[in-house]
Amino acid sequence: MAQGLKAAKMRDMSLEDLELRAAELQKEMFDLRLRLTTKEEANTALLRDNKREYARLLTVLNERRMEAS
Repeated sequence: MAQGLKAAKMRDMSLEDLELRAAELQKEMFDLRLRLTTKEEANTALLRDNKREYARLLTVLNERRMEAS
């Protein structure tokens, strides 16, 4: 199973990189949901992993925004 970025590595990334990765993950999740619906993809765990990575990413982004304000 491919492992996404961990929160510790995300904290080392720049704000622009985090926002770019968030956009990439949103697109990946959309595409994956489409493939799961049309039965092109059978591995439903990929969606779960992407959701978890996206949640970690949003947590780090919110931490950064709280520090800045």
